[in-house]
Amino acid sequence: MAALICGSLAFDTIMTFEGRFAEQILPDQLHILNVSFLVPGLRRDFGGCAGNIAYSLKALGGTPLPMATLGNDGADYRQRLETLGISTEFVREVTDTYTAQAMIMTDRDNNQITAFHPGAMMQAHVTQIAPRGDIKLGIISPDGRDAMLQHAEQFRAAGIPFVFDPGQGLPMFDGPELARFIEQATWVTVNDYEGKMLCERTGLSLAEISRRARGLVVTLGAEGCEVWTDGEKIHVPPVKAAAVVDPTGCGDAWRGALLYGLELGWALPECAALGNRIGALKIAQRGPQNYSVILND
Repeated sequence: MAALICGSLAFDTIMTFEGRFAEQILPDQLHILNVSFLVPGLRRDFGGCAGNIAYSLKALGGTPLPMATLGNDGADYRQRLETLGISTEFVREVTDTYTAQAMIMTDRDNNQITAFHPGAMMQAHVTQIAPRGDIKLGIISPDGRDAMLQHAEQFRAAGIPFVFDPGQGLPMFDGPELARFIEQATWVTVNDYEGKMLCERTGLSLAEISRRARGLVVTLGAEGCEVWTDGEKIHVPPVKAAAVVDPTGCGDAWRGALLYGLELGWALPECAALGNRIGALKIAQRGPQNYSVILND
């Protein structure tokens, strides 16, 4: 069975700043912010949430179906997906814009500053979701605003259970819109910062959100994650990484593992535990799609 992955395909330009952002940005001078960072390390990678999640799920042995939009420079990305054995059936190309681009700068403490140009992603809503026998579940990850709203409605109408993963797209929505996503979704996943924003905008606590869906997971980076079910919380411990090299795409790697476990019918804590393992593998490699999945048990 397959998982439909709604989100972005993007090219990531990843830069390494060898200092600390906190030492360069003066909190009392933010109103006249004018800073420059020397970045000796620079690389360009295939990225975007849909691509990264699909990579993780495929590496685990799942069947990802990314639903995303490429621009007029996206031929290499389509070829890469096909080389990886990932279906491009729902990958559409538009000719009047570029593929989405993310410029990501990481400091020595793995803090990140990202600039994102959406490009072709803004036309992702044109592709629609319909019921299909081989699609068992799906995920809505950061995408064009219209696409996220419409795909949630379409998942619900098609009877396909899905994960709501607003990510960096969360600020695009107000409280009622986010509450509607939660009502439609089967599961919700956020990081700790997004979780606070989600609660603030909806007026719901994490416990209340978990009662409105089948479950809620709050990822905590190096601290593991919290799994909320029916208002009750358990902590799933982290997995120590062999090395901390690059956090770019760790959340997406985690979500690919989540989908894999859900597809197999695992309980949410088991899915989260696998996600922590895959996140630890990813952070030890540079780029969001350059790691190998080797599990000893």
